Amino acid sequence: MHPDLALRTVGGSVVSATDESFAAKENLIVPGSPEFDPTTFGHRGKVYDGWETRRRRSPGHDEAVVRLGAAGIVRRIVVDTTWFTGNYPPQAAVDGRADGDWFALVPLSDLKGDSENAFDVRCDRRVTEVRLRIVPDGGVARLRVFGEALPDPALVGALGTVDLAAVENGGHIRDVSNRFYSEPHHLLLPGPARSMGEGWETARRRGTGNDWVEIGLAVESRIAVVELDTRYFLHNAPASATLSGGGRTLVETPLEPDTVHRLVLSEAPPVTGVRLDIHPDGGLSRVRLWGAPTDAGRETLGARFRAAR
Repeated sequence: MHPDLALRTVGGSVVSATDESFAAKENLIVPGSPEFDPTTFGHRGKVYDGWETRRRRSPGHDEAVVRLGAAGIVRRIVVDTTWFTGNYPPQAAVDGRADGDWFALVPLSDLKGDSENAFDVRCDRRVTEVRLRIVPDGGVARLRVFGEALPDPALVGALGTVDLAAVENGGHIRDVSNRFYSEPHHLLLPGPARSMGEGWETARRRGTGNDWVEIGLAVESRIAVVELDTRYFLHNAPASATLSGGGRTLVETPLEPDTVHRLVLSEAPPVTGVRLDIHPDGGLSRVRLWGAPTDAGRETLGARFRAAR
């Protein structure tokens, strides 16, 4: 369950495009599914929730460059042409950039209209930017770049205590019991949630048991402070939560609605991941796990970073 490293809410940006005559390039990386209203027309024609270029009358192709919000190893790319039926590009390619060099992540491939065109990527280089090339022209609703964030170990070392669960620091979702209303990766995004829709919310349980999410850290670390944020969850926050890792319970606490809960840990064991159980169901906005990598974790991160150059 890799996060989308290009997502606007992770810090991604569309830095350039050869053309955006019909629809803006920034739509490529906004959260959520593309929307469509058949009645909306603007001064430039039909309004689309995506990036759309003019009809090309000369040889060549169009392209857009996206700076990833979190640099890392790309594992899967989705070129989403949802709602583009008679105006999607028949082919596309995606390149990655590392240390100033461009190289292929997805070779020139056929696309289907009104579809999520998914491509597995086999590349172990740390990518900072991607370039979407559409041939020859047309519209793309979203560009999703799923992968493993790989932070600079020098930066992590200089910061000292960091949010070990944050997407930009390599945090990721390993597994989850329920994602009925929203995705669990929202828990790890930068900044505070701006609404309940920017958190993780499960369906209402009608039987026994409870919901849970497993969070992987980038490297082995020791957690010093746990932050469980239920902001905007007024009538559907969990009653309580339990955080476990390293073979023991780290936190067991009741939860209040619309509240940031901060809990200090003492002598926490080194962990590479944790499991958060919420009782019995409900939603949270964010989970922060503040701490520092162990010596072994720093060595592992440094080795991964050097190998990905």
